[in-house]
Amino acid sequence: MSPSNPRTGPRKKTAVAASRTARSRKPAGLKPSAAREDYLECISQLIGSKGYARAVDIAATLEIAQASVTNMTQRLAIEGLLKYEKYRGVTLTAEGEKLAADIILRHLILTRLLRHFGMDEHTIYRDVEGMEHHVSRQALRGFKALTEALDASPELVKRVRLAMG
Repeated sequence: MSPSNPRTGPRKKTAVAASRTARSRKPAGLKPSAAREDYLECISQLIGSKGYARAVDIAATLEIAQASVTNMTQRLAIEGLLKYEKYRGVTLTAEGEKLAADIILRHLILTRLLRHFGMDEHTIYRDVEGMEHHVSRQALRGFKALTEALDASPELVKRVRLAMG
């Protein structure tokens, strides 16, 4: 039962709060989450560009509080996806690296596909961020095949862009 506020009566659970409660009951690591994937992608890219990933850098890149980064990196460490080394930051385990590589590949395939449509980079980035966590492996294989067909056929790209208006 939700707590009551003497001034406003019983507090109703919002959809977001209900969703958060339901998620917190799931055992860790069963399903991928957008946040988990964003962290792995960010950490992998930071390690690739800087050679390391510290909580402060992850927080700045994802534009979130450093305390949130600490909580998530602890969860990811428990799941066996990364290792935390005091004063050195985080490193990905082999499993974490594999997941991060899959996430980055998915991001690249979707980005390449949308670029064929002649969209501006800001819109492409927003659309990919919205899509990348919800694309099945089967759909991704289809997007990859379509992207490769568009790569190989400038005439097909012209026809698609013309059809888009």
